[in-house]
Amino acid sequence: MSNTPGTGQGYRALVVDDEAPLAEVVASYLEREQFEATVATNGSDAVAIAREVDPDVVILDLGLPGIDGLEVCRQLRTFSDAYVVMLTARDSELDTVVGLTVGADDYITKPFSPRELVARVRAMLRRPRSMSAAEVPASAAPPRVFGPLRINTAAREVRIDDDPILLTRTEFDLLEALSARPGVVLSRRQLLEIVRDGPWVGNEHLVDVHIGHLRRKLGDDAANPRFIATVRGVGYRMASAQ
Repeated sequence: MSNTPGTGQGYRALVVDDEAPLAEVVASYLEREQFEATVATNGSDAVAIAREVDPDVVILDLGLPGIDGLEVCRQLRTFSDAYVVMLTARDSELDTVVGLTVGADDYITKPFSPRELVARVRAMLRRPRSMSAAEVPASAAPPRVFGPLRINTAAREVRIDDDPILLTRTEFDLLEALSARPGVVLSRRQLLEIVRDGPWVGNEHLVDVHIGHLRRKLGDDAANPRFIATVRGVGYRMASAQ
């Protein structure tokens, strides 16, 4: 797929919100940036459309009737690596988002600026998709090894004791950022700005959500970490490479 830097040309977006006028407004902003935008107003349609169009990003309302946004995201993660931006109706719903384990990459609280939403989506899409083994250059950097953990950054693959670990893009990007600087403490803001490739505006504790997901998938105990250590009041650091 060929994409023009700074635009959405060639990218597919799925906007899911039961408020059809809002969904259409968001879609129109994305289309101005040359995204191919599709709208769904309920969870069942959203899953079916995602299977059909294979979106690069999904703008997903949390409070859908019937199949809610959390369940839609769970189902998406069984077949799609699309970025998921969760829309929440109020700040108090952030507690729900922080606790979820369904693989959303970002959130934005209603009411929001469609321009800000599009800017966040564009920043996300500057990050690479996974490559197949055949696409990895022969000169690619060797895997980073942390005991049983092997991180192949070129192929965006992670294994523990040779068993593959399936990560979302954001989880992998956080692991990549930490593993590139073993022993160095990175603040939440530093991690977000590395992962988002630019200044971050929003709740920095979103990092804690993704680190929590990452640790669970790696079998890492926060109280006695093998891989990712918490530095209280500062952020996180990776164990030394082995």
